[in-house]
Amino acid sequence: MFSMAECCLIADTVQFFKDNGIPFCAQNAVTDILNAIRDTHMSGDMHKMVAGDPGKYFHPTPHLKEVLENLRKTGKRLILVSNSPFWYVDSGMKHVIGPSWRESWDAVITTAGKPNFYTDTNRPFREVCEDSGRIMFAQVTSLEKDKVYTEGCLKELIRLLDWGPVEEGDNILGVGGNVLYIGDSLFADLVDAKREYGWTTAAVTPEVGFEMELQQENSYIMAQRTIDMLLNALRLLQDVLGPVDRTEEDFQVMESLERLVSKWRDHETTLLGNPFGSVFRARFQPSLFSHSLRRYCDLYMSSVSSLRNYSPQHRFYPEDSRLLSHEIKSPIDEECWDIEDVMDADCDIAK
Repeated sequence: MFSMAECCLIADTVQFFKDNGIPFCAQNAVTDILNAIRDTHMSGDMHKMVAGDPGKYFHPTPHLKEVLENLRKTGKRLILVSNSPFWYVDSGMKHVIGPSWRESWDAVITTAGKPNFYTDTNRPFREVCEDSGRIMFAQVTSLEKDKVYTEGCLKELIRLLDWGPVEEGDNILGVGGNVLYIGDSLFADLVDAKREYGWTTAAVTPEVGFEMELQQENSYIMAQRTIDMLLNALRLLQDVLGPVDRTEEDFQVMESLERLVSKWRDHETTLLGNPFGSVFRARFQPSLFSHSLRRYCDLYMSSVSSLRNYSPQHRFYPEDSRLLSHEIKSPIDEECWDIEDVMDADCDIAK
């Protein structure tokens, strides 16, 4: 999301230079633009603008309160850890959930400094004065439900919440799969939570909602079926030709079919409605983001609200976690899927 905004601002700035005949060095322009974005983000000016009018900037999340209540009813302990300052978190949560939003959480930690929150081992928590926003000096010996904290680290969090043994050698133990960590930043949050501590991780990925809706449309279904049929035709053709040398005519037929595949893939990308294509694909291969999502996340969803459709004790079973081609039977070898069956397929959370 941050990169998309940066790309658009860079493109707008370069276009402004060109439209007005202003000479510029591309590298200097990019450096200045990124510095301006960084300074705006760190100064807090943007956050103050957003917090002053949350209805204009925050997307509605109508079912979030329901999800939190369902989790609490089954005895789950809910902890909010944010890199944003308390006054910003408070403004957003009041808008999304209501003025009593803090009643849903067992601990509220702001300005946490993730991902250092996971890697630091001796950074203590500090209490935030809600009236002045200032950080207090008193030592924090427990995390109380009606107070707000800042900084800290995972080791201290586990100790103060009494989640079990803090360490054995260099490893933090006693939590692991008992924690479900939900975050919207794959590389800043979820990777360390899974890799270092073995938490169950869930990624909030808004793009998946849009792409799932698109995949139900007839135009997208027909484009994908056409690509599958063309690729199958190429495989069958080479099966018929066998292991012998190819003639010039053979190459012409194959290259003609390959051009059609490329054309339909371009059409499929066009259906996404943006020049960047799918965040889950680099052309037709899985993107780095897609690989990382599969490796470091147990669940992914378009919104936390998707959890309302599942019991807090629900267990997810992946349809097929195999990766190698010889393990997977291609659906093209069977009868073509019925269009109605494809269009009826619907789910909110992917495993």
